Amino acid sequence: MSKAQNPNPNEVRFIMSPRLRLLEERFRQLERTGARGMTDVGELKAWINAGPFPKMDALPSRVQGLRLDAEQYGEDFAFLLDCMEPKIYPAEHLVGEIYWEIDDVRPPVYQNAGELQEKYAAAEALGGLTYTRTHNCPDMEVIVKNGYDDLLARIRESLKLYTELKNERRARYLRGMEKVCLACIHYIERYAELAERMAEEAANEERERLSGIARRCRSVAHKAPADFEEAVQAVTFAVLFDHVMGHGNGHGRLDHFLHPIYRRSAAEGTINREAARELLAEMYMKLAAFFFGLGGRGENGEDAVNEMSWIALEAYDLAGVPANLGVMWHRDIDPAFMDYACDVLARHGDATPVFVNYENMYAMERRSGVPHEDAWRVCYSGCQWFAIPGKEYCGHDMNRIDTLTIFERTLQRAAAENAGEFETLYGIFAEELHRTLRAFQEAEAAYDRVRGDSVPEIYGSMLSHGPIERGLDISAPRGVDYQFTSVNVGGIPNVTDSFTAVRKLVFEKKAYTLQQVAEACASDWAGQELMRHRFLSQPKYGNGIDEVDALYVRICDTVLDACEGYINQRGGQPLRPCLYCYMSHVGNANGATPDGRHKGDPYAHGINPQQGASRRGLLPMITSAYAVDMRKFDGGSVQVELQPKFFDGKEDRHTYIRNFINACFLSGGMQINMNILDLKTLENAMEHPESPEYRNLSVRVTGYSARFVALPREFQKEFIARSNYESV
Repeated sequence: MSKAQNPNPNEVRFIMSPRLRLLEERFRQLERTGARGMTDVGELKAWINAGPFPKMDALPSRVQGLRLDAEQYGEDFAFLLDCMEPKIYPAEHLVGEIYWEIDDVRPPVYQNAGELQEKYAAAEALGGLTYTRTHNCPDMEVIVKNGYDDLLARIRESLKLYTELKNERRARYLRGMEKVCLACIHYIERYAELAERMAEEAANEERERLSGIARRCRSVAHKAPADFEEAVQAVTFAVLFDHVMGHGNGHGRLDHFLHPIYRRSAAEGTINREAARELLAEMYMKLAAFFFGLGGRGENGEDAVNEMSWIALEAYDLAGVPANLGVMWHRDIDPAFMDYACDVLARHGDATPVFVNYENMYAMERRSGVPHEDAWRVCYSGCQWFAIPGKEYCGHDMNRIDTLTIFERTLQRAAAENAGEFETLYGIFAEELHRTLRAFQEAEAAYDRVRGDSVPEIYGSMLSHGPIERGLDISAPRGVDYQFTSVNVGGIPNVTDSFTAVRKLVFEKKAYTLQQVAEACASDWAGQELMRHRFLSQPKYGNGIDEVDALYVRICDTVLDACEGYINQRGGQPLRPCLYCYMSHVGNANGATPDGRHKGDPYAHGINPQQGASRRGLLPMITSAYAVDMRKFDGGSVQVELQPKFFDGKEDRHTYIRNFINACFLSGGMQINMNILDLKTLENAMEHPESPEYRNLSVRVTGYSARFVALPREFQKEFIARSNYESV
């Protein structure tokens, strides 16, 4: 229950009901025991670990022999879903659980595997990598407004058309989609049947709970949700089905697609604010891995914050479990909601919610040629990325360009060619960047030619606009209207610092030659510790130094201009650079660089300064990061780690955070991920992960939340080594 009907950011707190407390205990137990699925970098997944798939020999692709087409892919998905035993746990109002993903039983195999391997190897050797699946944003409004019977009818109508027109490739895809849709319906119906059987043997109060589950499942298996409870159950199922196809998608504006049905249900008296809050808190615990956006603007430019925006954020405040919610800021955002969002962040301390500049996201889509009718729908959808729900296939996280690798080649080549001027060195960097991008483009083109058949993303395609009518997967050429390729660009701060140091010590002071610098870096500074410290002591990005920031902007714009000169196979649409890297900055194989970094050391995360390089405080770091025009780029988050003592003498943490975020975004910032954690606590947790007091310690690592003790040790060490600010 809440202490205030209309939340005041200084007062509101929520107390879990006994029912929700039971669900939280199960969530924590799954997390602690490792039963909750988790990536190798500590990110929670939506599935529950049930061991190896027990019916592998009966999988259609095993029985029939593997075919690389969407129809058999759909058969495998249906078989996998049918093998997931429905389970209903005490206190649950929302049901649904998955135990495997499609890759567990049908590892990705491609029609042109030899060509792909060759192209991938060539691109990776040059610092380019393209292998992204999912990481897009299906439109949940489709399932909330229509339901599975409507989807099935549309699929069958399109299948009839392409069958009559003898377009077997598209008909085959739609037969696979039909199998997926029917499997989803059957899965939900099995939950209804189980709830009905359990209700027959239950006492009165328990019978009412189980009968409600059965009724809701019977309804959403076929029709559009009739009320808010059904809508949340339908969304829960949809996210789970999407995760069977693969991990990493965003799921749109939660407040946008749930608000109309909430208002209708509230008017009919079937839901109230407190019950809606508790239901969403339960959904967060059920799903664990999700990305939802809140806020932004409406079609006519109005503030899109509504009552559901509040309830969705209150639900996180109530649940307190790792979550991935993004508040989409703009100049006219409801100030009371912004205050509350900052208060939630200040009290929980684990970078939830993330704050994202909606105005920049919208501008980026418009800059890319997207008309307003679609661009206004853009939504925070993942770690640091955004997409238009159901209309954009972008691919994030694994698409990347490693500028450190490019700079290493630049330095060696410039030394060999006796480059006598800084501009000659920079020109070589630009040439080597294009060399990498050409290899990247060729690798992606080879992948794009086959991904729609080899590894289709059928469920996400069902909830998108175009794939059903076109008989094409969302990942296929022209599967959806917008097929931009997002390219994460890693290492720019290090390249900026390296260029700065070389310009100072080689071209201006002439203390060293390019050959000496190249040799020192190639040997990882062996026998050159004094030289390394001299390079290390040169001006660094992240301190608000004009000449360094100007070079940073120049490099970013060079990358932008180069990327926009290359188009993809899927839609003839350009590469869009993003100033961010997922986790490639840790555990890399890059050699030493002239910024003083040793071989293999972590490099800067996104547009954050290199660890230890930000020496003047938080505001100069922000000045550096946002010197570039972020409207040109497909994302770029700043990670801010604050020590609790940062707030000493500040009466209201949330007010300070709000003013800081407003200032950042008014200056053109894109995204702020803010952790408020004590370094000593993190160090103790790393050394004593078994201690109960650290079990639930959550941090935002790059763009996702994770339990700190579950992170690999190298990531824990990198997290602690970041610039943890104690003052402005």
